[in-house]
Amino acid sequence: MTKSNQQNCFTFTLTSTQAERLRDICERRGFVPYAVNYARYAFHANGFNLVMYNSGKLVLQGKEAAEFVTFTIEPQITQVFSLGNEEVFHEEWFNPHAGLDESGKGDLFGPVVTACVIAGGNEVRALRTIGVKDSKAIASARAALELEKEIRKISGIVIEVMTLSMAKYNELHGRFGANLNRLLGWMHACSLKNALKRRYVADGLLDQFSKAPIVQGFLKRDFPNFDLRMRTKAESDPVVATASVIARAEYIRQMEKLSEVAGISLPKGAGKAVIEAGRKIFEKEGSDGLAKYSKVHFKTFSEICGTNLGKEEKEGNDKPVDLDDLLEM
Repeated sequence: MTKSNQQNCFTFTLTSTQAERLRDICERRGFVPYAVNYARYAFHANGFNLVMYNSGKLVLQGKEAAEFVTFTIEPQITQVFSLGNEEVFHEEWFNPHAGLDESGKGDLFGPVVTACVIAGGNEVRALRTIGVKDSKAIASARAALELEKEIRKISGIVIEVMTLSMAKYNELHGRFGANLNRLLGWMHACSLKNALKRRYVADGLLDQFSKAPIVQGFLKRDFPNFDLRMRTKAESDPVVATASVIARAEYIRQMEKLSEVAGISLPKGAGKAVIEAGRKIFEKEGSDGLAKYSKVHFKTFSEICGTNLGKEEKEGNDKPVDLDDLLEM
């Protein structure tokens, strides 16, 4: 968003979906439409004018424009609070809480990494200041690593990360009934449990990866009253977004180490480039060698090796695995 020095003229860039949502709001509020060249629509409102151009540019001008931006555009359309109203519309962001996310789940090469961050108040304000956002929106590995450095400088923030060697990851995947979600849930529980020992908070938010309350089940014994909520796209919460950055940065480091050992650059994902890299390793080191860098339960692993080693993920009622027993392994 940009604004004029008089703070009565504001411009935004909206997606087509956002533009249509805004049109619906204007019509429901009885704003008066009028014609503007090259505009998708335009309205006279109470104290300001609004023009949505075909290019995607939205312009609001008038003495009441700031109020419309504060109470309508930012909370209902863009979900970006450039006028400093985050604490009005998202008070929950600033209450001390835990945020959990992971990286590497969908990649053949490299382990899964879970991260838990506990922050609130001034820590969240600092996170917003340095531009923390969902790691998927960060353009490069270098940018993610640099942002992680800035995050770790913030006083009061608690960060806990869990990752496993490839050998341990593949072993535990089998012990969890060949169920990646159960293994991932246990790892999240480990990260969260360690973070809560350092700074206890009453609740947290998990970027949802399963409909079942897997993490909650692992936490019940030690933190029975902890309220762990979960939803998709939870990275809109800045503490969860911070966890996503931390997890991605650690996954990047793990991949760099594995690439150095393998002698080739290991790509992310499970597509063509991954298969080509995997075949190079397989031709040189065989399936056991490939397993040193790969998640062996992936179908891509079986495709590279020409075997049926890869297994389908199952959502079953597997026998519970004791969290502390595994930590001692």
